[in-house]
Amino acid sequence: MPTVIVDCAIYRDGHRSERHQPADFAGALDEARAAGNAFLWIGLYEPTEDEFALVTSEFGLHPLAVEDALSAHQRPKLETYDDSLFLVLKPVLYDDATSTVSTGELMLFVGDSFVVTVRHGTTNPLSTVRERLERDPEVLQHGPTAVMYAVSDAVVDDYMDVAAELHVDLDELEEEVFTPEGADRKRIAERIYAFKRQVLEFRRSASPLAEPMTRLAGGGVPFVHSPSLPFFRDVSDHLTRANEQVEGLDRLLSDILSAYLAQMGVRQNDDMRKISAWAAMFAVPTMIAGVYGMNFDHMPELHWSWAYPAVVGLMAGACLVLFRFFKRRGWL
Repeated sequence: MPTVIVDCAIYRDGHRSERHQPADFAGALDEARAAGNAFLWIGLYEPTEDEFALVTSEFGLHPLAVEDALSAHQRPKLETYDDSLFLVLKPVLYDDATSTVSTGELMLFVGDSFVVTVRHGTTNPLSTVRERLERDPEVLQHGPTAVMYAVSDAVVDDYMDVAAELHVDLDELEEEVFTPEGADRKRIAERIYAFKRQVLEFRRSASPLAEPMTRLAGGGVPFVHSPSLPFFRDVSDHLTRANEQVEGLDRLLSDILSAYLAQMGVRQNDDMRKISAWAAMFAVPTMIAGVYGMNFDHMPELHWSWAYPAVVGLMAGACLVLFRFFKRRGWL
C-alpha cells in the first residue's frame, strides 16, 4: 500500500498536521471527525484492487464508484452516494516538443471529513493544488469542498491554457495551408486530421464536465457547502469558455480542411488543363506526320521539292498558334 500513497495528511483549521502520515486510516478519520474542524486527505496513484481494498473498507466507499476509480477510462461525471460524493475529471497536458495533447484521469471521493483522490496517467495537477492550498489556510479550512473546488479549478484552468496553445498551432497550420508554396504540402491533410484527433481528445475531456459543474454550482449536492457555490459557478463559467474555444477549434479545422481540399481540386483542374493543352499541341504534328507516313504513291505534294520544309513549318505554326491560344486562356 505505501507504494501507491502519494500523500496523506490531516488538516486542522486549514493547516497541515505536523504528525507523520497516518498508517491507520480509520483512526485518522475518527480523529479528524472528533476534532470537528479537520479532515483527512489521501492521494493515491494507480492503485490495484488489493491496494485500494483498505481505503474502500475504512471509508465505506460505494463499490460502483470504486470499480470506476480502479478501471479508469471514465468520462467526466458526478455521482452521489449515501456516504460520499464521486467526481471524475480528465486533466489535459500540452507537450510543446511534440505539439500534442495528452489526457489523464482524476477521481475524487468526498465525504464527511475526508477526501480521497485517485490519479491515473502522467498528467498531475494535484501536487501544485495541494501546495497552493497549504499556502492558503483560509481556503483550506473549508474542508473537503475546498479541495474539490481547487482541483476542479486547476483542471479547468489547464483547459484554458491548452486551448490557447492549440490556437497558436492552428494559426501556424492555417498559414501553411494558404501559403502558395508550402514546405511540405503533401502532409498537410495528414496534419489536419492529426490535429482534429487532438481536438477530439480534448473535447472528450472538457465537454462532459459541463453537467457536473452545473450541478455543483446549482446547490443541493451533498457534502458541498452553500458558501462554495459561487466558486463552482466561476469554474463552470471558465469551463464554458474553454468548451466554446474547443468548438471553435473544431469548426476552424473543418473549414481549413475544406479549403485545402478545394485548393487541391483547383490544382488538379489546372494540371488537367495543362496536360490537355500539351496533348492538343502534340496531336496536330502527330496527325500530319501520320498522314504523310502512309505508304501511298499518289499523295498531294509528295514529289514537291519543298514539301518537307512546308509540312514541318505547318506543324510548327499550328503548335505555335495552339500555344498562344492556350496561354491566353490561362491553360499554360
